[in-house]
Amino acid sequence: MELINKYFPNLTSTQKSQFESLYNLYLEWNEKINVISRKDIVNLYEHHVLHSLAIAEVLNFQSGTTILDVGTGGGFPGIPLAILFPESKFVLIDSIGKKIKVGTEVSNAIDLKNISLKHLRVQEEKDKYDFVVSRAVMPLDDLVKLVKKNISKKQINAMPNGLICLKGGELHHEIISYKNIAQIYEISDYFQEEFFKTKKAVYVPL
Repeated sequence: MELINKYFPNLTSTQKSQFESLYNLYLEWNEKINVISRKDIVNLYEHHVLHSLAIAEVLNFQSGTTILDVGTGGGFPGIPLAILFPESKFVLIDSIGKKIKVGTEVSNAIDLKNISLKHLRVQEEKDKYDFVVSRAVMPLDDLVKLVKKNISKKQINAMPNGLICLKGGELHHEIISYKNIAQIYEISDYFQEEFFKTKKAVYVPL
């Protein structure tokens, strides 16, 4: 939790309490339904919560922004972002029902009002959103093709609507089709922990 306070020092008491509750909730649910590797649960705040919040360093979502989290798993990056941006609306989808159950139980336990979770494949999601977010779900090209239909025309943010996804490692081959429009952000520019050395956020306006 110190990590979250370090990089996000202006949280409200409600937000702090919600972030603090995540560890025990994920620890408890992970024993029933494995959504985070058992040996990695101790790194929940660094590897999952803070990593998710890197998207907030790319764009500060305006009040009223709608965001779709594709392939959310147990709720990443959607749940940490929903805590950070209580005035934005988040919809989290995943094709695996038991993962959606974990995310739903966690978000209910911390009383997140701006979030809904659906057991759904992205191909089945028809609604429009300002932004789509994801964390290493599939190759960029495949993801762009699937979510283009979900991007709203109405603009309310500092950057044009589109996709922001969290990726690791070498991305040259993945972004080749989008090299003229995609922007790559080195997460190590924002967070100094060793884990983030190879982590990136990729923004593609759609």
